[in-house]
Amino acid sequence: MQNRHKRKQQHELKRQNNKKSAETISNTKEEEPFPSHARPTPDECRAIRDSLLAFHGFPQEFARYRKQRPSLITLQDKEESSHLINNRDEKNDNGVKVEEEEEEEEEEESVLDGLVKTVLSQNTTEVNSQRAFLNLKSSFPTWENVLAAESKFVENAIRCGGLAPTKAACIRNILSSLMEKKGRLCLEHLRDLSVAEIKAELSHFKGIGPKTVACVLMFNLQKDDFPVDTHVFEIAKAIGWVPPVADRNKTYLHLNHCIPKELKFDLNCLLYTHGKLCRKCTKKSGSQKRKETLHDSCPLLKYCDKLS
Repeated sequence: MQNRHKRKQQHELKRQNNKKSAETISNTKEEEPFPSHARPTPDECRAIRDSLLAFHGFPQEFARYRKQRPSLITLQDKEESSHLINNRDEKNDNGVKVEEEEEEEEEEESVLDGLVKTVLSQNTTEVNSQRAFLNLKSSFPTWENVLAAESKFVENAIRCGGLAPTKAACIRNILSSLMEKKGRLCLEHLRDLSVAEIKAELSHFKGIGPKTVACVLMFNLQKDDFPVDTHVFEIAKAIGWVPPVADRNKTYLHLNHCIPKELKFDLNCLLYTHGKLCRKCTKKSGSQKRKETLHDSCPLLKYCDKLS
């Protein structure tokens, strides 16, 4: 009895030490890289959120994740954005336009599913990454099946998403590491950890970088984080939210310091969507079909013009 109590105390002490260590590492890595760069301001973040929401509506692809955040838009936000709510149709209860409400509640995505989905989304289109994930799940009904399979079969299942050998190796490494450390293929324990602990644990997996970790935090763990992909990065530079010398990692650190927590989810989804659909504010072209707009119709051009 005493031995059991002692082991429990030792386990709790170890957990507390690991938490302190994770927070120390996180704080060291996440110091504000541009303390003298005042933008974006909270008011500017809210204004751009509202402008993009009026322009695009809320992206349907992220609606299921937004439903998991029932208190995301506060009463104050609703009042400040009443002109959007009153002048747009097909809104959900949060005053956000969606193309079509789901008739049935979708099953909540597991954290491990979300991590693998994010790995598969790297360097490819959304359509191809979704197809790769569906192929993987249909070929291997459980993650234990994926771990037990030969690499070539996993690669074949996800080949349509590109970089199949690299992504298959990353996924299998995640699974083998989980089985070795936890004895089962599950990441649901992350829901009970702090952001610093989650970042420390996910970063231990080979091939998992800051953007992937941030996506899992925001979409699957409902944490207030702000992933920076290519679209968000290019827009942030174009509208002067970061200095010209900023790289993606420093942009991630800076924006996470500056953007109010309650705006991060909506603003991130809207900037990502806008980056895919509008070439005017970043002055980049691409093979993907984009929304053609008049010169003055891009809601971010006025912020770009300030830098001219």
